[in-house]
Amino acid sequence: MRLLCAFDRILFKLVSVIAQLLLVAAAAAAFYQVIARFVLHSPADWSEVLTRALLIWTVLLGVALAFRHGAMISVELLRNLLGGMRRRVLEAVIGLICAGFLGFIAWIGGQMTYRVRFQNVPSLDISISWIYLAIPVGATLAAIAVLARWCAGEEEDVPVRNDAQG
Repeated sequence: MRLLCAFDRILFKLVSVIAQLLLVAAAAAAFYQVIARFVLHSPADWSEVLTRALLIWTVLLGVALAFRHGAMISVELLRNLLGGMRRRVLEAVIGLICAGFLGFIAWIGGQMTYRVRFQNVPSLDISISWIYLAIPVGATLAAIAVLARWCAGEEEDVPVRNDAQG
C-alpha cells in the first residue's frame, strides 16, 4: 500500500509540474502571437494553434489533478446525511461510476486519436493525433486519480479550499 501511495504522489506531482509548464508555454506562445501581430505586424501562423494545443493538454491534465484532490462534483447533501459505512459505500459507488465514465472517455479518446493519426496540423507540421492524445491520457489519469483518492480513504478526506470562499 505504501508503494502505491508513493507512486500516486510521484505521478501526480509530475502531472502537476507538466501541466504548469504547459500553461506557461501556452501563455508565452499567446504573448508572442500578440507581439507578432500588433507590434511586428507579421502574425505567426503556428502560435495560435500551439497555444490551443497546449491549453487542451493543460486542461485535461488539470482535470486529473482536480479529481485527485477531490474537486469533483458530489452529492453533498447525501454525503452529509450519511455517516460511517453508508458514506463510504456512497463514495465507493460515486468513485466507481466516475472511474468507469472516465475509462469510457479514455477508450473513445484512444479511438479518436487512432483515427486521426494521418492528419497533420499544417502550421506545426505534426500529426493532430498528438493533440487528440490528451483525451485518453487525461481521462486515464483522472480515472487513476479517482481510484487513488478512494483507496487513500479517510486520511485524505480534507475539503478542497476554494479561493472564492475566502
